[in-house]
Amino acid sequence: MFTKLGRFVVHNPWKVIAAWVIAAIAVLAFAPTLADVTNKDQASFLPDSYESVQAQKLAADAFGQTNDATASIVIKRGDGGALTAADQAKAADLASKIAAAKIDRVTGAVTGPQAVSPNKQVQLISVGLKGLPDDQAVLDAVQHVRDLTGPAVADSGLQYGVTGDAALFLDNQDAFNNAFVVVGIATVVLIIGLLLFIYRSPVAAFLPILTVGLVSAIAPGLIALAAKAFGLQVTQDLQTILTVVLYGVGTDYILFLLFRYRERLRAGEQPKEALVSATARVSEVIVSAAGAIVVAFSALLLAVFGGFKSLGPGLAIAVAVMAFAAITLIPAVVSLLGPKVFWPSKSWQKTPKGAMFKRFGRFTARRPAVVALISGGLMVALALGALGMKVDYDAFSQLPKDTESARAVKDLQAGFPAGALNPTTVYLRSTDGTPLNPAELQSYAGKLAKVDGVGSVLPAAPDGSLALLNPDKTVAQINVVLADPPYAKSALDLVDGALRDTAHAEAPAGTSALLGGVSASYTDIRDANSRDLSVIFPVAGGLIAIILALLLRSLLAPLLLMVAVVLSFFSTTGATVLVFQGAAGHPGVTFSLPIMLYLFVVAIGTDYNILMIARLREEAERGTSPREAADLAIEHGGPSVAAAGLILAGTFSSLMLAGMALLTEMGFSVAAGIAISAFVMSIFLVPSVIALLGPRAWWPRKLKLQAAPEAEEKELEPLAR
Repeated sequence: MFTKLGRFVVHNPWKVIAAWVIAAIAVLAFAPTLADVTNKDQASFLPDSYESVQAQKLAADAFGQTNDATASIVIKRGDGGALTAADQAKAADLASKIAAAKIDRVTGAVTGPQAVSPNKQVQLISVGLKGLPDDQAVLDAVQHVRDLTGPAVADSGLQYGVTGDAALFLDNQDAFNNAFVVVGIATVVLIIGLLLFIYRSPVAAFLPILTVGLVSAIAPGLIALAAKAFGLQVTQDLQTILTVVLYGVGTDYILFLLFRYRERLRAGEQPKEALVSATARVSEVIVSAAGAIVVAFSALLLAVFGGFKSLGPGLAIAVAVMAFAAITLIPAVVSLLGPKVFWPSKSWQKTPKGAMFKRFGRFTARRPAVVALISGGLMVALALGALGMKVDYDAFSQLPKDTESARAVKDLQAGFPAGALNPTTVYLRSTDGTPLNPAELQSYAGKLAKVDGVGSVLPAAPDGSLALLNPDKTVAQINVVLADPPYAKSALDLVDGALRDTAHAEAPAGTSALLGGVSASYTDIRDANSRDLSVIFPVAGGLIAIILALLLRSLLAPLLLMVAVVLSFFSTTGATVLVFQGAAGHPGVTFSLPIMLYLFVVAIGTDYNILMIARLREEAERGTSPREAADLAIEHGGPSVAAAGLILAGTFSSLMLAGMALLTEMGFSVAAGIAISAFVMSIFLVPSVIALLGPRAWWPRKLKLQAAPEAEEKELEPLAR
């Protein structure tokens, strides 16, 4: 099948290229964009079964409350002193100016003595907004408020910062947009530089940029179409991750093809036949490798957290499109170029005299137990670091520290509890329709205030009562301010523990309680994340193992590969913990990192295992001894794995330039995981273990010996010239 496909593509290149160009034009003209299906609110990805979602629905029914955004202006003196009466009057004047400016989506701005902190260090101006925090019109309103506030407090000795959920989204949007530009430029520059270093050819270096660029024009539209069709929404980091995945995976597949093509040219085949042969040989590896990635990403459909559920299919679609391009579009372009794809290098005409991977192969063949012990021991040592992993849900910590919303939150804490901007809301409702007793509500609010970790209970009603009642007095709202920041682990533990327990247990007879707000939402996100990890990890691993079993027609070899891959995941996690929690002093790793790391390292890292194990099987089928097969597999396949791993690890490392904790951690960890998978697991651990097991590694299959090709050339490491 792959031989027929390769022959059609190589002999009809213009037809194939025209089909891809027409598809790209059609998608760009008629498909929606990713922006149309992007949702920036993590909490909105929770299903209805979670308490925080039920609380929000109760609030909407009882009080007409929606998810309207909020913004708060934090005012303090530049010299750090207490706010004077004149300063407070200036803040009141600012609130009046904002209210009088009639800014679209701004419903009002209020402040007063009650908004001044007890120590007089900070004053808040609450700005009402109409619309969801991620609505562009709301974000524009926040920017207008910032633009008005600056001149209004100029030369007054006061400093200000606009924060709150809408301001956080605005700064997040700017940070992600900047990250997309930086990562895109860095990725392109890095790929061109590394390919120039490997092939000494500008043509080969720019081939991924042009071809993957065409795929990048098609994939987002297809993802948006699928999201529209199935009612999905995607997270705002998908576009940045998508760029890295397409260029990283696409360059890997191009490398696989070019290495094989050059090998067949060196073996004396004519360019067209060499390309047909290379395409046929590599297509099986590419399809199997892409299949592993697609099924692993698709396993995210089992997630209850919508952010994961939508991210997986999007990336799966992108990888599937890229794999199809790798076996059709790329060979078609190379068919037109022929050996000129390596111009001006003449390396395709003769085998260079390199010895690095030959030495690696020979040493592994002589000492497979030593190699297995050293490579496996290194991975186990790194994996021990995973035992200390902590998870961080702080959305503010994802932003660069110099963003206005992050600075304002820090200033706020000089006078108010850290949770003042995002109080946890306790809703008490009558279960039998009887009006709630005000005295019982006051007592109930007092019990909540005494919970260790609660900073205070704010007055909720216009008359100063701690509970706000709906018109028929069957639902009450109580605003609880936590002492710690709303996203901090201690705050989430409090909401998920003592506060929730007290709220439920102390509810008056005939009532029930629900907890809502940011901390409650992220508590539920944490629970959903834990559930998803426990379900998706084994399912994705099992699906990848099935693909490996079908490829190898064996049971033991896929099992060994999956054990090695799982070990690489824990090794990568341990390395990430040591760097970010240890050296950098982070409170934990971003909550989405473990599942993203598992999928990227396990799925994409399996590419190299597939390439190496296919070469091991190929050598074994020729009748070579297990140790000699390991020698030849490392000598032949090692250069491809090393070059592809270098490119992909370098591509993901560009995320570290984004300036955001989430992308920085993801860039480092995935790059480290790819490096471990390629340079430790695939090149050393897997061949050494297969050499030790011998023919038993392919159980229950018995390999059928094949005659070696007459002109099979050894593929040597291009970096070792």
